[in-house]
Amino acid sequence: MSLRHFDWLMHHALARPTHAALIDLGSGRHFTYASLDGRVARLAGYLRDRRKIRRGDRVAVLAHNCSEHFELMFACARLGAIYLPLNWRLTIPELAYILRDAEPGLLAVDDACADHGERLRREHCVAHLWNFGGLAPVAYEQILESADPLLDAEELSHDDVQMLMYTSGTTGFPKGAMITFGMTFWNAVNVGIPAGISPNTRVLSVMPLFHTGGLNLFANPVFHAGGTVLLMRAFDPAAMLAALTDPMLAISHIFAVPTAYQMMAQRADFAGARFEHLELACVGGAATPAAVLNAWQERGVRLANGYGMTETSPAVTLLLPQDALRKSGSVGCPLLHTEIKVVNRGGRECAANESGELWVRGPNVSPGYWRNAEATQEAFCDGWLRTGDVVRRDRDGFCYILDRAKDMYISGGENVYPAEVENVLSSLPEVAEAAVIGLPDDRWGESGLAFLALRPGVRIEADQVLAFCAERLARFKLPREIVFVDALPRTGTGKIHKPTLRENYRSRVRQC
Repeated sequence: MSLRHFDWLMHHALARPTHAALIDLGSGRHFTYASLDGRVARLAGYLRDRRKIRRGDRVAVLAHNCSEHFELMFACARLGAIYLPLNWRLTIPELAYILRDAEPGLLAVDDACADHGERLRREHCVAHLWNFGGLAPVAYEQILESADPLLDAEELSHDDVQMLMYTSGTTGFPKGAMITFGMTFWNAVNVGIPAGISPNTRVLSVMPLFHTGGLNLFANPVFHAGGTVLLMRAFDPAAMLAALTDPMLAISHIFAVPTAYQMMAQRADFAGARFEHLELACVGGAATPAAVLNAWQERGVRLANGYGMTETSPAVTLLLPQDALRKSGSVGCPLLHTEIKVVNRGGRECAANESGELWVRGPNVSPGYWRNAEATQEAFCDGWLRTGDVVRRDRDGFCYILDRAKDMYISGGENVYPAEVENVLSSLPEVAEAAVIGLPDDRWGESGLAFLALRPGVRIEADQVLAFCAERLARFKLPREIVFVDALPRTGTGKIHKPTLRENYRSRVRQC
């Protein structure tokens, strides 16, 4: 059946045309469902007629949070084009790899990312560049005013790819998770029901829109229900706290990473904060310290914890506030249209409270990775996504994350794969071998610690290593500390043994 009959904006433009759809807090602009629907129709017409974007073409977007992000996403859907949001925190080499892999027909950038866009065009990573900021917002508005609206949207199904979201890989290279229209829809259903999302919902959207959390927790589910999205341009603890306590904004829902809640709780004005309109504050992306949970509970807000991945669009489990105390430390139970199981190394399903790898199956799960059959085959088994996360599930069905297989750690809500950082470190001519581990960090949840064994007879300083990395890696991937060692510990099969590195580092800290 055609998605044309299930266009969320088109539906709400008819059902509640004057209802607020999107408020861009950065620019101060307000859009009703009727006005947003009309803008998307004209933008889709512009992309088709002037930019020659067709079904299946990729449209990459490198921009900070802004209303244009959503307009481009919905316009691509009407064309059958594939939306490709890019992490503006990445370096030129990181972005170049993604663009060469995805081969977008167009790279759209805002003014803040214009220099990056021009360099990527010069280096032949993308053929066509469009600065939709144009150094003057009126340029974009003039385009919309002059464009003919797209009236004949493409016939699409839930199996068609809506967007590509690139995640760092354990091999050191990003891979593009294919996100289908069905995944986005089923995530809206999965989280919308327990989160109580309705036309009256007003969600504060603070996560970056290149991130699955920014698009799908809870912006897309709120658009699906006909509610209102209030978009922040950038992470700002003071502005977030002010928005959540502003009776005029009447924020009912928010999703953020633990660091955001921690930084808000550390502000002096948090002690007197009143969250009169807040119905659900959801936290995810990393383990939440007990002190943060307690600080918010003292203000009358129980944080709802959850678990998800880019490949699961993203929600898999949710711990609702009413279960927060009796199931402390849990990420909750699987959502309605998602199936999970915990599997041991032998492939057997684990009993209650037995630890194993979490596998996920359902209509919210990705069909695989863009042009990467090997990675797809490795990640999926008989329709199940192997998450790589070690969990246990209690007798009531509640899940507890115990460890992350494949050594991934999460810094400030961003996944960091040591292999990617190790690839950069190993490219230094002075470095013989490198290993990176994640360690607890009071501010960011976790941060990286790099161990380097140098080649004989050479020397390099830690600040030189970090400067080298800063040119090639996003800031959140940079190691917090560099430790030089004579050699890295290895297993009997010759693999670097990271548990030994962790223990050696802890021993060194204890001695200090």
